[in-house]
Amino acid sequence: MEIKPIFSALMRSKTGPILVAIQVALSLAILANALHIVSVRQAVAARPSGIADEAQVFNLSVKPLNRGGHEQQVANQKAQAAALRAVPGVVSVADTNQIVLSRSGNYNSVAASRDQERTTANPTMFITPDSLVKTWGLKLVDGRDFTPQDVQEIDPNTSKAFASVALITQALGEKVWPDAKSYVGKTLYYGTGADAREVTVIGVLERLQTPSAATGAQGEYSTIVPIRLSGQSRSLYTLRAEPGQRERAIKDAEEAIRKLHNGQVVLRSTTQSEQRVERYKADHALSWMLITVSVLLMMVTASGIVGMASLWVTQRRKQIGVRRALGARKFDILRYFVTENLMITSAGIVGGVLGALGLNQLLVSKLELARLPAEYMVIGAAAFWALGIAAVYGPAWRAASISPALATRSA
Repeated sequence: MEIKPIFSALMRSKTGPILVAIQVALSLAILANALHIVSVRQAVAARPSGIADEAQVFNLSVKPLNRGGHEQQVANQKAQAAALRAVPGVVSVADTNQIVLSRSGNYNSVAASRDQERTTANPTMFITPDSLVKTWGLKLVDGRDFTPQDVQEIDPNTSKAFASVALITQALGEKVWPDAKSYVGKTLYYGTGADAREVTVIGVLERLQTPSAATGAQGEYSTIVPIRLSGQSRSLYTLRAEPGQRERAIKDAEEAIRKLHNGQVVLRSTTQSEQRVERYKADHALSWMLITVSVLLMMVTASGIVGMASLWVTQRRKQIGVRRALGARKFDILRYFVTENLMITSAGIVGGVLGALGLNQLLVSKLELARLPAEYMVIGAAAFWALGIAAVYGPAWRAASISPALATRSA
C-alpha cells in the first residue's frame, strides 16, 4: 500500500490527527516515567533488610509502671529477657534500642580518624547486650559476633562510658575505608576531635537496613554496639519464633511479661512483616496511584483513537463504497485504516519518547530519580502501537463491511 496517498489524506484534515498524536505523546511520556517510578519504588520496598525469614520475627515493647533506678532497670531487663526466652516456640531474644524499618532510630556520625575535619557517614547505631546476629539471622561475612565479655552495662546519667567493639555493615565499611580489603581490626570513631569515641570493628555484616531504610547505600549504613543501657522509657525486645509459631508466641510472650510484673506493665507488640508494610505503605500507595493514572491515560487515548476513526468512517462512507465497487477487498479497507492510525500513533510515539526523556531529566534534577532506562520507552511505544491497532480495529472493520450499494446511494 502506498504511504503517500494516506499521508496526503491526513494533511487535508490535520486537526484530528495532530490532536491524537499529541495525546499519544503526552500519554507515553507520562506512562514511561510512571512505570519507571513504580518499578524503582517496588524494588526499594522489596529490598532485603538483612533479617532472615522476617515473617518469624516480632517485637515487644515493655514499659513497667515502676521503672526504678539503674540497678532495678538492669535487673528488670534481664528478668524480662529470661521470661521471654522461656516462652515455648521462641528461638531467640535480643534487647535492642530500635527496630529495622521502624522510621524512628538512633543515628551517629562516624569517621576513620579523629583528626578528620568532617565525619564520613551518619550510620544508625543498634544497641544490644544480646546477639542480634542470632535473633535476626544476620549474615557475618568477616570477623565474629559479640561475646558476653564484650557487653558493658552503662548508666548514661552517671557515666560517659562506651562500647569498645562494634559490628558494622559492608556498605559502611566501603564508605569509611574505600581502599581496604578487610575492616576487621580497624578503629572506627564516633565523631571527630578529642571527644570522639573509638571502637574496634570485630565483625562485618553483609547487610542491615537502617530504621529509615533510605534509598542507596546509606540505607545500609549500620553499626551494632554491645551495651546494656538503662535510663530508657521502655525496653524493646526483638524475638524470633519457630516456623508457624509466631502468633502463639506473641500471645504467650505478652502473658509472660504481664505475670512477671503482676500486670503493672504497658505492652505493645508488632511483627517485622507489619513494620515492612507500614514503612512502605506510602510507596505502595504511590505505585497504585501511578498505575491507575496510567490505565486511565491509555483508556482516554484509546477512546480518542476510536472516536477519530469512527468519525472518519462516517465522513468517508461514500469513498469507501466506491473503492469496494472498484474491487477493493475488505482486507484492503481494513489495512488502510490500520496503516493510517499507525502513522499517527508513530508520530505521537516519537514525540512521546522525547517528552519522556525531558520529563525524566526534570525528575532526575528535582527528585534525584534514576535515569529512565531505554526499555521503558520501548515497552511504552509497543503498548501504544498495540493500543492504536486494537482501538482502530473496530471502526476499521465496520468500514470494511460497508456494502458498496449502500455506501454510494445518495443521501
